[in-house]
Amino acid sequence: MPGPSLVLILNCGSSSLKFSAIDPADGAESLYGQAEALGTSAARLKWRQHNEEGDEQLSPTDDCESIIEALVGRFAESWSHLRERLMAIGHRVVHGGEHFADSALIDTKVLSAIRNCCELAPLHNPAALQGIQASLTAFPQLPQVAVFDTAFHQSMPDYAYLYALPYSLYRDHHIRRYGMHGSSHRSIAERGAQLLKTPIDKVNIISGHLGNGASICAIKGGQSLDTSMGLTPLEGLVMGSRCGDLDPGLLLHLGEALDYSLAELELLLNRKSGLLGISELSNDCRELEEAMAKGHAGARLALNIFCYRLAKYIAAYTVPLKRLDALVFTGGIGENSSWVRRKTIDWLSPLGYQLDAERNEKIRFGAEGRISRIGTPDIFVIPTREDWVIARDTARLAAKAQ
Repeated sequence: MPGPSLVLILNCGSSSLKFSAIDPADGAESLYGQAEALGTSAARLKWRQHNEEGDEQLSPTDDCESIIEALVGRFAESWSHLRERLMAIGHRVVHGGEHFADSALIDTKVLSAIRNCCELAPLHNPAALQGIQASLTAFPQLPQVAVFDTAFHQSMPDYAYLYALPYSLYRDHHIRRYGMHGSSHRSIAERGAQLLKTPIDKVNIISGHLGNGASICAIKGGQSLDTSMGLTPLEGLVMGSRCGDLDPGLLLHLGEALDYSLAELELLLNRKSGLLGISELSNDCRELEEAMAKGHAGARLALNIFCYRLAKYIAAYTVPLKRLDALVFTGGIGENSSWVRRKTIDWLSPLGYQLDAERNEKIRFGAEGRISRIGTPDIFVIPTREDWVIARDTARLAAKAQ
């Protein structure tokens, strides 16, 4: 029986829990699963372990804690061969504030810091804490590591991360831009450098992580120079149900003229806006593309706004980079929607971007490759491997703890 060589990764969200067992040495995945639509009658648990698959109904009352307890039971029984190979547990945590420029072994101080950042990521950090606490109980003998979405962006210069507000708000209350999706953007920087055959400290990339949550990152010399998300995951691009950039005066208007409460504003901006709010149909890009093909005007408008905002950010991020080696699409939409890629690049044609139409249509479902025409600026589709980044960081810190 092989010795401990796998990292169990737990990614607890407000309505889902993703888990996987990864070999940090080569990224090989021995187990993958997801509990989705938590808190609803449609809640399900799906998993894949080598050639075996499972799909079962969950109770609307199931949460991250109860699902982790169920996973422990599986590791004790049908997945016992994997249980013996676990070396550590890695947790994706969205917001680490200014506390963390790297991943961290979980202890009471780290838990306290994550808790203090809950107001900055109200949909994510509380769920991550619930998953961490359940995991500490379930696997008390294994080192556990928090890997922060915000850590990669701690390299941003002050002129990029500060808001034009009274400086005292930053000095006294740490109000600033933090950015998210750091593990994904870091994964793209590393793989992009390999494809470009350029040392990581020499590569300049614009990385677009496009999914239900979406962000753009300007990566210079392998480090984050600027990114579209800010203090919270709300800033930047149009997303599944989040609004992205808007006029701050709009919030004052909604509060004063329409009597919106803070709770109603939070619900509006995070859960009722974006693709869902514009289309009045869905936050799922796949459903919107299908509806658009059938003539749904709201779906077409939502997707056009999504691509227009994305193209503007891509164009803007050429400024801090000065020299761009490649534009990369990743995430569920970036990897799979040839329509979104084509529409976005159409907006960017004045900058010389041109798609190879055939390549663009073919690349999806985990495929990787260049989709630009020969002789034009490089455009790649690269599947994100943030799980592998989390596994590597977890193994590195777990080794130091021994």
